[in-house]
Amino acid sequence: MISPQVAPALQAWIEQGKCHWIQHFYSSHWLDKRYVQVWATTDNPELNHQVYKDAKEQGILVNVVDDQPYCDFITPSMIERGRIQLAISSGGASPVLIRNIRETLEAVLAQNLALLADFGASKRNSIKDFLPSVDLRRQFWERFFAHPEVKNAQDRESLERIYIHLLTQSTDKVSATTWIEFGADVELLSLKALRYMQQAELMLHTQDCPFVFVDLCRRDAQRQSFNSSVELSTLLLQAQQETQNVCVLIPAGSSEYALLQGKATVLKMAQQG
Repeated sequence: MISPQVAPALQAWIEQGKCHWIQHFYSSHWLDKRYVQVWATTDNPELNHQVYKDAKEQGILVNVVDDQPYCDFITPSMIERGRIQLAISSGGASPVLIRNIRETLEAVLAQNLALLADFGASKRNSIKDFLPSVDLRRQFWERFFAHPEVKNAQDRESLERIYIHLLTQSTDKVSATTWIEFGADVELLSLKALRYMQQAELMLHTQDCPFVFVDLCRRDAQRQSFNSSVELSTLLLQAQQETQNVCVLIPAGSSEYALLQGKATVLKMAQQG
């Protein structure tokens, strides 16, 4: 870092050895091919552009902050929880929006994610002795990470106890079908509906269902459209025989599939306004 002075927060990093400070005004002789990337972050556009020019002559990638035409690369906003890393970027279009998104994610992401990730990593090989197939292991980890005590765990001992308990429980799988209505605005889906969509192994939907709804299901789920209640009935029977968790997306207010639904709950869209 080259600057005649630094902010207190950066001074603390310098004292901790987290960065090297050259207390000097910028000069092109500080740049050489040892460096892969350069950030120009001053409040002087002319100086920033000079840094850009000097770095390009050396073949060094440059990022001039908040000056997109002078950026060879972007620096995403990072959220880190140990092994868990989330990068958020707008490609330089709106740093303030990215900051707001980060604040939202920081508020909902558990602080013990690093602990959970480390525990899961430590069991990746040993769990194969108990659950030989990929599907069985996926189902187990879904149950494990959804466990209320796991969500609140603060130490490895607690996780180990729950892990052993769940491994010794019966894992007989039961097929389940959830009916979800879709409409014009995907943001009116309930959190409960989104949760079931993420748990489904098979997503069945009418052909007129907007893709934005279908795309919210889990990435490894099967997706299939249907044209009629007769076709849907066949697909549901097959899913039941294969003990799959199913989500069925139907138009809001539709009564065509009432007989197939029986007494099952239909998750409706929220009312706008």
